[in-house]
Amino acid sequence: MSLDVLRSTYFSYVHSIISSGIIFWGNSSHSEEIFKIQKRKVRIIMNSSKNASCQQLFKELNILPVQSQYICSILLFVTKNKDQYLFNSQVHKINTRQTSNLYLPTANLATYQKGFYYSGIKIYNHLPTAIKDLSSDKNKFQLALKQYLLHYSFYSLEEYYNT
Repeated sequence: MSLDVLRSTYFSYVHSIISSGIIFWGNSSHSEEIFKIQKRKVRIIMNSSKNASCQQLFKELNILPVQSQYICSILLFVTKNKDQYLFNSQVHKINTRQTSNLYLPTANLATYQKGFYYSGIKIYNHLPTAIKDLSSDKNKFQLALKQYLLHYSFYSLEEYYNT
């Protein structure tokens, strides 16, 4: 089969299952197992060996790894529901560099910190400013976000936070 047919098959079968409810389970320990399955499928599509690195394969196929897909989904959720979040400028009137960031509430419970509300704030605040500025235009934001995530193909949230 051609690469286009294999890629379409991937999106219809694998991608649709992975993206279903990913903002709820994307930060769980089970996402690592899903990621291994996803890498196996990408290697099959590209006819690569079992031990081949997938980072470049993801880029060639324009497929987001599971963690990048989680980041994308949660950021789209946050920008769509901005009225549910507070900005730092609403909490205090001091003009700082983080004024346009979302307010991160104090949380001690790990389950709350791993939840989509808290994670969404942290992930949004680590976005490059150029992409954050596009959040009012859904189409431009989504396009810039996907290009950014495809360029880096993040394998973990730590990798995203360190970029």
